[in-house]
Amino acid sequence: MAEMKTAAYVCGGCGLAERLNTAQLAKIAEREGKMNLVREHPFLCSDAGVATIRADIENEGVTHVALAACSRRAKTEAFDFPGVALSRANLREGVIWAQPATDAARETTQEMADDYVRMACAELKKMKVPAGNPQAAKNTRLMVVGGGVSGLTAAREAAQAGYEVLLIEKRGALGGWAAQLHRRVPEREPFAEPVDTGVAALIEAVTKDKRIQIMLNATLAKTSGAPGRFSASIATESGGTSIEEVGAIIQATGFTPYDASRLTEFSYGKSPNIVDQAGLERLAREAAAKGEAIRRPSDGAEVKKVVFVQCAGQRDDSGKHLPYCSGFCCATSIKQAMYFKDANHAVDTVVIYTDLRVPGAGEDFYRSGQKKGVTFTKGRVGAVEPNGSQAKVRFRDLILDEETTIEDADLVVLATGQVPNSGVNIDKPDAEDANGAKPISILNLSYRQGADLPQLKQGFSDSHFICFPYETRRTGIYTAGPVRRPMDIAQATEDATGAALKAIQAAENASLGRAAHPRSGDLSFPIVRLDGCTQCKRCTVECPFGAIDEDEKTYPQFNESRCRRCGTCMGACPVRVISFENYSVDTVGAQIKAVEIPDETEEKPRILILACENDAYPALDMAAMQRHTYSAYVRAIPVRCLGSVNTIWITDALNGGYDGVMLMGCKHGDDYQCHFVKGSELANVRMAKIGDTLKQLALENERVITHEVAITDMVRVGKLIDDYAATIEKIGLSPMKGFA
Repeated sequence: MAEMKTAAYVCGGCGLAERLNTAQLAKIAEREGKMNLVREHPFLCSDAGVATIRADIENEGVTHVALAACSRRAKTEAFDFPGVALSRANLREGVIWAQPATDAARETTQEMADDYVRMACAELKKMKVPAGNPQAAKNTRLMVVGGGVSGLTAAREAAQAGYEVLLIEKRGALGGWAAQLHRRVPEREPFAEPVDTGVAALIEAVTKDKRIQIMLNATLAKTSGAPGRFSASIATESGGTSIEEVGAIIQATGFTPYDASRLTEFSYGKSPNIVDQAGLERLAREAAAKGEAIRRPSDGAEVKKVVFVQCAGQRDDSGKHLPYCSGFCCATSIKQAMYFKDANHAVDTVVIYTDLRVPGAGEDFYRSGQKKGVTFTKGRVGAVEPNGSQAKVRFRDLILDEETTIEDADLVVLATGQVPNSGVNIDKPDAEDANGAKPISILNLSYRQGADLPQLKQGFSDSHFICFPYETRRTGIYTAGPVRRPMDIAQATEDATGAALKAIQAAENASLGRAAHPRSGDLSFPIVRLDGCTQCKRCTVECPFGAIDEDEKTYPQFNESRCRRCGTCMGACPVRVISFENYSVDTVGAQIKAVEIPDETEEKPRILILACENDAYPALDMAAMQRHTYSAYVRAIPVRCLGSVNTIWITDALNGGYDGVMLMGCKHGDDYQCHFVKGSELANVRMAKIGDTLKQLALENERVITHEVAITDMVRVGKLIDDYAATIEKIGLSPMKGFA
């Protein structure tokens, strides 16, 4: 390993030289930061500036580079130096853009810049260049579980990208629910007519693709391993099993329609003329095969009046049925009403809806239905009552605000929703699904955290639509289609394509020993010093991604390929024996200690901000870009996730004379926005227990606060800082300053 040689580069561009004494910054880097080489440059990200750095790396043997310039989120391509440790002092967004350009603010602005240079130098000396996973697995074959539209599309897209695919379907035929449709809702202009499903053509394309291996009547008996080296034990109908090796997995197991028999108020099952949407598709296919119009199931009589009941067992706030909207149902009812209108314009078709939602098609499909004579009535159905071979539909007209009835309906169609086929809920293993059925495991994962993917509160596989679509809490395993959220065919097709691309990325990253989303490309991985481990198991339990198992002696066993590099294990460890080469308790601790703390006579507080790099730190940057200023007394350190915050950082800061500590992380809870799922929540729990430490130090509880900050909070984040600075001013400077 080459001997460490450090270099610091101070930029004067973007107004830095006009607002700051860059010569003083260079002197701090040299004398206090003890950098081996220090250079100033008028425009560091220019070709000449970058060339200067590269020349020093090549000719001077520089291994560690500190850049005093713009935010680490800026100019990442220009400042890309493979094989070199890199720290960034954020002088542009973090200092001059966040402070007023006045003579009165010049002193405190310079002090901020001085400290950020000290911090960058201190961090750099504690960093190592990540070597990458020495046991990188090379398998890039993908496995798709589920042979419906989502699974078929994912397999086809991956194969067309040049990857081998194993497609597993538990039934004896491909196509899923889409193969049982008569027609589908149009996915492109002019959105006027129901169209062919296209499923047969998709099945043919997948079947003929030499890169795709198909296994029907097959299920997963066991899935083990990690990205790049998953091992799947596949059980077949014959009773045999086979072992297949794959690099990434896509779960596209679709949905089951909500059980209409649970809707007792709608009399499903009491009359064959009351059907759900899937039942009507079956009638339409049978009629088309005979070349006839759809007839009344009970006696084969002509259908003269059809009523479609929207939100049947959906958007229900009583707790009995589905609380969510399944999205596809309104367009499906319009499509099915057209089946009747296209066969016989005289058929009376009424769609009773609370809110009409037609995603993707805009209003064009709805307008086409209107032109064909479909009647749309805003109402809420209270009961469907069989009346011989017909039915009576009672509903409240929401326009006229009165109870009314539709008599003599030959057919009533209930728009029931989608219940995801997610497998066993690992948080509630004995829980039934929304249909009252006890789920069986789909993936049968050999993870200590459970046999299936974690689920959201409604049973859909956990895959946050804002932060990481398709991603799950099991690295290298992706979800697509209605198992992820309710969706129609067009959305499922797009979803499957995205999942295929993410799975490819995961397999390729694993083959290079790199992290997956959101730190894609990160070569670092957790290193544990087992001789100091107390086997408390906090890291194992708190890891959001199931990346840590236990060896035969119950010591933590890190699976680097599963690791997302969030550092939650590092934050959880009470004895601080877990670290990453380029991010550790020491890299952050050194920054905290590098800040110059004024004594109490100067009346200049110091507030430490530990800001999530995914939401809070970008919000700070964007606030500065819009020139929203905030207190000059804060010093912000980006952290990978609030879950990585070790309480020793808080203790060190308070012992060192900081007057307050702010933690800024993502929103947590059911609608979380944490890129690492549980990190922000775990940090909130840990900080709730920091009161004992504050009490021992005789400090007020207000000295440590936690805020949820979204990436869009560029206005709010400055106010949070200023409000907290006012709080510190009110309670007074820390009494620990005299002991620091």
